[in-house]
Amino acid sequence: MAYLDHIHACNNANLSRYARFRIDGLPVGAIRSDFATALTGLDGNFVRDENGEYGFAPHIKTVDTRNQTLIEATHTLCQQGVIRQLHGEKFDIRNHLADDPLCQLDRFAMPYFGCRSWGVHMNGFVRKADGIHMWIAKRAMDKPTYPGMLDNMVAGGQPTGLGFRENMIKECAEEAGIPTGLAEKIVAIGTVSYLYETDEGLKPDVMVNFDLELPEDFVPHCADGEVAQFDLLPIADVAEIVRTGFDFKFNCALVVIDFLIRHGQLTADNEPSYCDLVTGLHRSLAP
Repeated sequence: MAYLDHIHACNNANLSRYARFRIDGLPVGAIRSDFATALTGLDGNFVRDENGEYGFAPHIKTVDTRNQTLIEATHTLCQQGVIRQLHGEKFDIRNHLADDPLCQLDRFAMPYFGCRSWGVHMNGFVRKADGIHMWIAKRAMDKPTYPGMLDNMVAGGQPTGLGFRENMIKECAEEAGIPTGLAEKIVAIGTVSYLYETDEGLKPDVMVNFDLELPEDFVPHCADGEVAQFDLLPIADVAEIVRTGFDFKFNCALVVIDFLIRHGQLTADNEPSYCDLVTGLHRSLAP
């Protein structure tokens, strides 16, 4: 077991199984053949082109018509059992972060279309006399995804209509009871991305990450029931948990590795896979 195993685990996608899904010619996703068959069987609203790629039928041209088409399609496919379940929260579909959204899609449907989801993750840490300690969350056992696994102090998906910093501050209050005045001290520190394949499809996702240095006397509490407990651990202990097993939710381990690199816990002198770790934290679905 090694740190690099987490990079490999998060980049397990076999892209030969997928065909492109495009909107207005832009490559926004990738779908498997079984899902493509179900999708193109819906009222002629989705088509396969001469290059073997998929997208909306030509008459579906506007954001509103795409949204309505996706709502109807995902509900029908859910009723048919093709899509396992829907969440109700909408994520933007866009080719690049700077682009206007091309449409919105239910959060749980994103992997079926292979569209990039954005999320926010926050490393909460405390500087003590003996070094840095990190707040680690343990996910509630009744969470529908990855119950009981370790997690970053605060994390959440990026819904339609919110800025990343705005969303992170909101999640701080909802998940860990961090008051706004303290949460506003978050520092944007970059992104981590990966190409992960699940039973549902492809997750070419990006996590927008933040650090928050917390006072020693602050103790988070589980505000929304999604976290079973928070533990404050020495950074060396956190590093050992990541190095020796898969106790962390798959993508959260990458956020921790990034933190360990940035704070000098992992260096080119003490970690043989250092260069592979640095580059491996940034993978994307090529156009």
